Amino acid sequence: MTRSTPRRALPAACCALGLMGGVLPLAACTTRAESEAARAPSPGEADRAHTDVLFIGAHPDDEFQSLATFGQWGEKPGLSTGVVTITRGEGGGNASGHQEGADLGMMREDEERKAVARAGIRNVFYLDKPDFWYTLSAPLTTTVWNKRPQPATDTLSRLVRLIRATTPSKVVTMDPRPFNQHGGHQEAGRLAVEAFRLAGDPNAFPEQITKEKYEAWKPTQLLAQSWGFKGPAGPTCATRKAKDPQTALPVIGVWTGTRSTRHPDRTWAQIERDAARDYVTQGFGSLPATVATQRDRLPCEWFTVLADTDNPPNPEVREQSGLRPLYSGFRDWARRMKMPWLANNAQPAYPADPSTDVPEVTKAPAVDGMAGPDEYPGPKLQLRHWEGKECTSGKDCAAAAEFSRHGDDLYAIVHVTDDTKGYALDVDDCKRHWRTDAVEIDLDPQGHSDDTSTTFKTGILPFAKGDKGPCAERDGDNRQGPAGTTAQGMAVASVVTAPYKGYSVEAKIPLADLPAPVDPDRLTANVLLYDSDTQDKTGKTRLARFPYGSAQADPYVWGALRLPGYVPPPGRPTRPAEIPQDAAQSSKSQASVDQSRRTGVPLAGGPRNGPSPTV
Repeated sequence: MTRSTPRRALPAACCALGLMGGVLPLAACTTRAESEAARAPSPGEADRAHTDVLFIGAHPDDEFQSLATFGQWGEKPGLSTGVVTITRGEGGGNASGHQEGADLGMMREDEERKAVARAGIRNVFYLDKPDFWYTLSAPLTTTVWNKRPQPATDTLSRLVRLIRATTPSKVVTMDPRPFNQHGGHQEAGRLAVEAFRLAGDPNAFPEQITKEKYEAWKPTQLLAQSWGFKGPAGPTCATRKAKDPQTALPVIGVWTGTRSTRHPDRTWAQIERDAARDYVTQGFGSLPATVATQRDRLPCEWFTVLADTDNPPNPEVREQSGLRPLYSGFRDWARRMKMPWLANNAQPAYPADPSTDVPEVTKAPAVDGMAGPDEYPGPKLQLRHWEGKECTSGKDCAAAAEFSRHGDDLYAIVHVTDDTKGYALDVDDCKRHWRTDAVEIDLDPQGHSDDTSTTFKTGILPFAKGDKGPCAERDGDNRQGPAGTTAQGMAVASVVTAPYKGYSVEAKIPLADLPAPVDPDRLTANVLLYDSDTQDKTGKTRLARFPYGSAQADPYVWGALRLPGYVPPPGRPTRPAEIPQDAAQSSKSQASVDQSRRTGVPLAGGPRNGPSPTV
């Protein structure tokens, strides 16, 4: 088998350049000749696994907004692309059925392989790491992906091995910066940076070289997807010189309006849309089949150049003070990677949200979906637009929340105006509430959480199929599952108008169900509305009391909900988080097994000449 382009030998001079703007010791660089002397690979062995470009992402579909680029690279310069997907996305939603856990992961693998094949990508390497609920925290993701007894560097070692096995010249990954994106995306980007640095160092994971007989391999360029970059559109966007506004690193563009050489009647934007619609479980199948944007107005896909051995970056570093733990940890990581500029302006200016006092009532509210006299004497808290389509009028979608407290119980009622009823899920499918009309109530009992694993989050569906409901569940927090098992003292009720003009949802939340004793002066909360208006299990609009960034996953956003006069009972425990670890295994995937036989790369990035790893 021949390669589309030959592997590039690393000249000794590259060692003096360093990898991340610093200088690596000479021993950390290995030339092609030195590697050949250490081990001559079996005939054709390296060619079977080689890919010129290696994309590293967290979930199936993380590459889909770059498929127009990968497809063009494969057609014009003849650059083959492979994909590393750390999880199979078991923690995501399912817009096509009730499957979840490992079964959902296998479905998502099938979707990903079908989608990337449209861009000429044949190999997708899965690391079999567990995907869990949406988090904003890379540190939390690290602990889940490297759960004991695995070493803390388990995922990193697998990525280093895959770079050595596939010998790419270019590595593409996700933005490693922390604000307003999935912690899995951040962690995939950070691991890719580290693997890019270490794969060429024979002292890094040396057993891969001494025992498994891989060569140390140093890629030449590292790119990060720049989904939020606002560059020009049109056929000249790819020739514009651009810089990332925070780091001043170079940003390169690839125009999606380019026509495919294999399908000259189609743009890569259209082929990418076809691929996106293959991710059915994620609701992308509801995307319009045809890209309506005029060809001369189609955008570029943008990538930030994080590292380039020919032109090592060294931009200005701008330090921030007063960093919260999530951001100070990222700053420290960036320093260790010799890329301190990545932390420039990493922490945004969080808005100052006013606190709200929750009145204590002498009689417990009746949980019936209605605000009776004197049950909620406090203010109505208006929800504002957060994500998705703007509500065109007060009849389209609007919501307000009220709180009160009786003894050790918190009460909440949310009044919702809505003009179109969303899909009615089965009552036994009361999970992943963002797929249809729902209300979410988030509570951080002590007001200092860095991620939602130490919080209480409940999603309440006002109705279910067959005029059943409401139902409540917990997701993305200290416990997950139906409220009947994860918050046994909780009670919910709803009133749905007929003819449909909206609904109200009322909940009793025992403070004893929260994962830690409540600090009455520091409790924080957010209330969110998910408005669907569709029958395809996808959302349209999201509102929030505090609509900023990742409002559902970032406790830093939530506002104070003070409880005057409340004294928590003594001896109330703090509960450790329970996080799903159910991951699909490559050994159970025929496509992955066949790929391993064809390429010679062991399943799940495991060691060569050894048993496949289990997670």
